[in-house]
Amino acid sequence: MSASYPRPYAVDHPHQHALEGHALDVRPGAVLLARSPFYPGGGGQLADRGTMTWNGIVRDVVGFEHSPDGLWHLIEGDAAPAGFIHLQIATSFRQLMCEQHTVAHLVNSAVYKLFDGALLTGVRMTDGTEFSVDFDLTKLSPEQLRAVEDAVNAAIADDRPVRAFDMNYDDAQARDGLFRAKSVAPPRQPNGLIRIVDIDGLDQQACGGTHLASTGQARRIRILKVDNKGRQNRRFRIGLTDRIL
Repeated sequence: MSASYPRPYAVDHPHQHALEGHALDVRPGAVLLARSPFYPGGGGQLADRGTMTWNGIVRDVVGFEHSPDGLWHLIEGDAAPAGFIHLQIATSFRQLMCEQHTVAHLVNSAVYKLFDGALLTGVRMTDGTEFSVDFDLTKLSPEQLRAVEDAVNAAIADDRPVRAFDMNYDDAQARDGLFRAKSVAPPRQPNGLIRIVDIDGLDQQACGGTHLASTGQARRIRILKVDNKGRQNRRFRIGLTDRIL
């Protein structure tokens, strides 16, 4: 997402699953909106799914286009919505994305601490109970993998609050550990700030996705497998299991 584009409304309101309002602009099969509950995807997180309703007509939202004025919502067919528009995201899918993204932060935190600042090289969230997180690593022992898994499950059991705040982009770059990806980072916002996700007492890092309100809302994990994806790239395949009682 270009730095000239506004931050999606959904990033700061991840638990708002519906909104109503009027379009800023319309073309066949697309509507421009200043505010939307939809997260358009990015950083490994999948775009939200859901519907748009107007005058009794319901259409699936099938894609998004960024604009300096807001977010274009692409819908089925070539209809041109008019009047009062209702937007509804798929609640269960948003919950899954928030869960996977929060768990990805916990895995990232554990790997960063246990492997001397190893950097993230990719995240691939899915619509199921398994997803993957890649790191700049060469080799791992079974004991090290168990340590990562134990650290993540301990953080889930602790039920730590997850919050976010903005800080000056240059100040964030000057602090070790806030930017964890090896080759990409969340963009500088038009106001010169960057969003930092804070897992209480455990981890802080720059991120532009949606997350749970606390780690205890996530399911326990298992590291199902680690794939060798190159000389210095290891893919952690993460499985979400039963919730902690």
